[in-house]
Amino acid sequence: MNTLNRRQWLRRGSIASALALVGGPAAIARPAPSFVPRPILPDQPVRLSSNENPYGPSPKVRQAIKDHFDQACRYPYSYLRALVDDLAKKEGVTKDHIVVTGGSTEGLKLCGMIYGANNREIVAGDPTFQAMLTYAEQFGGHVHRVPLNDNMELDLDAMYQRVTNRTGLIFLCNPNNPTGTLLPADQVRDFCESTAQRTVVFSDEAYYDYIEDPDYPSMVELVKEDANVIVSRTFSKVYGMAGIRIGYMVARPDIANRLKEKVVAFTNTPALFAAREALRDQEFYDFSLAKNREAKKRIYDTLDGLGMEYVPSQTNFIFFRTGESIAGFGDKMLQAGVQVGRPFPPYLDWCRISTGSLEEVDAFNSALKKVMS
Repeated sequence: MNTLNRRQWLRRGSIASALALVGGPAAIARPAPSFVPRPILPDQPVRLSSNENPYGPSPKVRQAIKDHFDQACRYPYSYLRALVDDLAKKEGVTKDHIVVTGGSTEGLKLCGMIYGANNREIVAGDPTFQAMLTYAEQFGGHVHRVPLNDNMELDLDAMYQRVTNRTGLIFLCNPNNPTGTLLPADQVRDFCESTAQRTVVFSDEAYYDYIEDPDYPSMVELVKEDANVIVSRTFSKVYGMAGIRIGYMVARPDIANRLKEKVVAFTNTPALFAAREALRDQEFYDFSLAKNREAKKRIYDTLDGLGMEYVPSQTNFIFFRTGESIAGFGDKMLQAGVQVGRPFPPYLDWCRISTGSLEEVDAFNSALKKVMS
């Protein structure tokens, strides 16, 4: 782990990120396409609480849904194969590695039930995304929640020490939600490779598309090596399809078959066509990432101007320190017209804010300055 003190680490992204966030010379030279976000409504707060992409679904995806809406009367089975083929090609695996789910949350809950039920154990960071963990507990599982380290990163050493012969699964959300931190590439691969020899490793890569390092490895690479690794991805974030509910998992065929047998629901037929079109729509994908970089920079600039502590983010949200109870801070922000993220114990004086559209970010910046004045 690096030797910077916590404040140095938290602030180091301000200058370096400014260069990365503008997208480089190629992004400056090429004009961005025009995609219209959901408008700000005067009678509703600006919602920056759920890490949503306000620019999606893209026009091409919306047209795909319209063009295939007549198939909504059909069960999705016969339409699923084409999407599975597309996903297998995208990930560089065979189709028997792919499990399509109703958003990545269904996959998370499914694995919580399979690997955590009946007094089995799951190891996870704390705080992190809770869907799998709370679902496992409902089925009699026990969750070891391991505190983050001083850099607000998943503490891999401490998590590894919690693995026993009762551990059914170890859960990594990387980049982590709510902190936005990303594990060092060599560390996460070594950890997953060694831990997968003892138990199943689940790598939640919902925010993988937002990682700035183009060479950062997905743990799908370990799946290709037949490791005990499951990777989940979603169309909810960069593709702007959170309300359509479609995601997928990548796993070794024997693991994938076990997951398919336990799937308790399935996504809808129009969503399958929407997902296929989203994978082809590179223009919207690039646009979403560029707008996210610009939105993050605007928020960073405001936080820097107010002297507020924050974590440089590898996602579409930013975790920053409010200096007061998040409950009270959230109420003040709502009164100022902006809805922010919920509390994430034990960081009760920290706030998670989604990037949103540029107009929404400007509204947030204005509200924050007003609340902090």
